[in-house]
Amino acid sequence: MDVTRPLAGTTVRASGDTLPLRVAAARLRALGCTVERGPAAPPDAPAGRLTAVRTPFGGALPECRIGWSGPVAVPMRGERDVQAACGVMQVHGRATGGPRVLPVDFASVCAGVLAAQAFTAAALAALHGRTDVAAATSVAQAAAFALTQYVAVATAEPGADRPAEPSGDAERTPPFRSSDGVLFEVETFDAERWLWFWSALGAGRAAIVHGWPPFQQRFATATCTLPPDLGKAAGEHDFRAVRDAADAAGVSVLPVRAATVPPPPAPASPWRLRALTPPAAPPEPLPPEPPPPGRGPLAGLRVVESTNRVQGPLAGHALGLLGAGVVRLEPPGGDPLRGVPPMSGGCSARFRALNRGKSAVEADLKTEAGRDTALRLAASADVFLQNWPPGRAARFRLDAADLAAVRPSLVYAHAGGWADALPAPQPMGTDYLVQAHSGVASLVSGPTLLTITDVLGGLIAAEGAVAALLARARTGAGVRAGTALIDAARLLRVVVHSPVDDAPRAPVVSDLAAMAADPAYAALFESDGTASYSRAPWTFDHTRELRP
Repeated sequence: MDVTRPLAGTTVRASGDTLPLRVAAARLRALGCTVERGPAAPPDAPAGRLTAVRTPFGGALPECRIGWSGPVAVPMRGERDVQAACGVMQVHGRATGGPRVLPVDFASVCAGVLAAQAFTAAALAALHGRTDVAAATSVAQAAAFALTQYVAVATAEPGADRPAEPSGDAERTPPFRSSDGVLFEVETFDAERWLWFWSALGAGRAAIVHGWPPFQQRFATATCTLPPDLGKAAGEHDFRAVRDAADAAGVSVLPVRAATVPPPPAPASPWRLRALTPPAAPPEPLPPEPPPPGRGPLAGLRVVESTNRVQGPLAGHALGLLGAGVVRLEPPGGDPLRGVPPMSGGCSARFRALNRGKSAVEADLKTEAGRDTALRLAASADVFLQNWPPGRAARFRLDAADLAAVRPSLVYAHAGGWADALPAPQPMGTDYLVQAHSGVASLVSGPTLLTITDVLGGLIAAEGAVAALLARARTGAGVRAGTALIDAARLLRVVVHSPVDDAPRAPVVSDLAAMAADPAYAALFESDGTASYSRAPWTFDHTRELRP
């Protein structure tokens, strides 16, 4: 069987005609499903239903129901309602002072990916003899899951989700504009490189120093107000000079491309699935296993994760919520983000939002001892997930071939930034740069400081890992999956979005902490006593619809 089509031989009936359903059906089709058009969406799945009609492996028939409100006691009937009632407008609008519509159907696209992911995980569970394969999700649950780190911060530090008004003469930037009219984004994680870049453009040291904290924290706060001297300095140079200064400082800059520019071409497999080590002889499929202990379709499976920031940890978190046990590889002393305020139970609330439930092992992967630790963990793992930049896996000697040598049946999942969309040397693969280059920033009149490609990229990475696990189960071969933020941007570009003037009918949330405490949203959030976090965005029930 072709590992790029692990659902080959499966026929799915898609009932309804909504964007979340269309996204999910397209994802399943890319995995090898035959998708049949079904009747209208049923009352228990107003945003659509996916039902397996036929599978090649017998057992229970997977399904996934998609709602708008799902378990939330607030009526919602579309993307704009969900954006309003679940906080998407609140986070997107912080940078400009108040809630506003995000002009892409972000929550619906996330729900479609989550639905396809749940259906594929249910198919894997059915292959292993389980019957808890009837999944349900909703666009509201997808939105809450996308905002989990913002909700955690808002509930750990009351008032942290309020948009801050610019002080003095500060202005809301980036992007910046050069003297020849090029709108551009800047990225660096290094304060010294930030200093070198702006000094080369003639900005004053005080403005450079004062601008670094809000620039560095914009991923977490969804706001960024900077001293006007920075924008003034950028505007005194043409873009070529800006780019030269960035190259000299080791800073990434990219122009904001128009939304009319075609999206990057899609790869043959949306998850770049391929056999990890082509076997000399056709492998035997892994035999069905007895239902393992634990809950969720991935119960009994083990994930080793070496990731940071949002995209990678969110992917690992999704796999954990599907039932897998997740072990993080962290540097000596632990991930530095553990100590970033506000704190929740002795750990960063934002870090806990993306990593709770995971165990951790510290290892310096630049050393032989650290590499040995990684290999030892991988030798008993089902998935190895990393989001290292290009070249780092080879420097660590922990690329797919290295790990396949100790675990031939491993799923090796890489969550990157650009994949092959840009030639080497690539700029930093971060959310705002990807938004700028892909045309998404122009599409949303931004970029939006809500990290939409980070979040959707994390969901796609988890989706790819689940698809690879199913391919492994059906072929016996190890499988490599490669996804990137640019894949998330492409997906946001190619779907048809609701009109921007489609006003929400649901109430607009302006306080994430109040939303998380509202009994109407109790099914979306859980609290550890110090902060609130999104619950799993799906549920899985048992079904008796067995294949004759």
